[in-house]
Amino acid sequence: MPSIQERVTDILAGDVATEADALAVLRTPDDEVLPMVAAVARLRREHFGNTVKVNYLVNLKSGLCPEDCHYCSQALGSKAEILKYKWLQTDEAIEQASAGLRGGATRICMVSSGRGPTDRDVDRVSAMVGALKDEHPEVEVCACLGLLKDGQAERLRDAGVDAYNHNINTAESHHDSIVTSHTYADRVDTVGKAKSAGLSPCSGLIAGLGESDEQLVEALFALRELDSDSIPVNFLMPFDGTEFADRWELTPLRCLKILAMARIVCPDKEIRIAGGREMHLRSLQAQALHLANSIFLGDYLTSEGQAAEADLALIRDNGFVVLGSEEDPGAAAEDGSVALEESHDPAIRRRGAGTQLQPNA
Repeated sequence: MPSIQERVTDILAGDVATEADALAVLRTPDDEVLPMVAAVARLRREHFGNTVKVNYLVNLKSGLCPEDCHYCSQALGSKAEILKYKWLQTDEAIEQASAGLRGGATRICMVSSGRGPTDRDVDRVSAMVGALKDEHPEVEVCACLGLLKDGQAERLRDAGVDAYNHNINTAESHHDSIVTSHTYADRVDTVGKAKSAGLSPCSGLIAGLGESDEQLVEALFALRELDSDSIPVNFLMPFDGTEFADRWELTPLRCLKILAMARIVCPDKEIRIAGGREMHLRSLQAQALHLANSIFLGDYLTSEGQAAEADLALIRDNGFVVLGSEEDPGAAAEDGSVALEESHDPAIRRRGAGTQLQPNA
């Protein structure tokens, strides 16, 4: 069988990855992961250079969802102690979005919990999008409101929405193991509605839901078939109080392999490292940027991410630049100092030897 390096060369020349290629990447021995990442990174560089697209989530309505997605902290039956609130007012939504734009984001993802929007909800979000674009004409807006009814995607497009996110989450063969209140076909239908209306389709997956290697491959090939322009790769965050609270299946190396598989299957698509990035990639977040070309800045829907300044430093320190910015926010000044709010001075030890506090060990 050809090496991954050889297959990457073939794909750069116009070939497409096969399911066997995807499985080979996913089953790379741990001691060969870094050479594999270096090989697959050639695809990322070919299509996206050294840019990283920065996205920012605004959770317009949190919790209170009637769906029974077993992995979700906002779902029916979840006892996770998350923030729960009804719709933000327009000025609150704009304030939150503007903070993300100041931090370097170029895409604002406006999300609400629930099965799908009512027509009144579509009107509400449309007004928010209009107000946001009045203040920030260049912003790209992605809406994520659940399952769409006929005509709603067109109304969102007319209001200025650029993209619509609705993840398939997992393989069709695994779908009924993670949710029963809607079908896999329902999700695919909404992605199709968005695409038909002229919205950029954004659809991805969640890894770590008990799926097999073959089902991860099945999901990625389904996303390729759907022609999803951007593919968020989430890693399950097993919140206490959810049905999947005890599912800890992922390691940092496994996450790298999943991102590499996504890149080799969909070489010219936006691969976004989404929820669970900090928890599961941990010290390998830098290597992941050589596979993915997009991240979320700061916090997620119901969980906190690492400091936004740390996200920007991660991008800069690894030789990447924020897509769409003339200057990388947080870039080094001429004297080599770093323009971040948090201090980079040495932290004085005040625990362990010579104190009454426990050592950091």
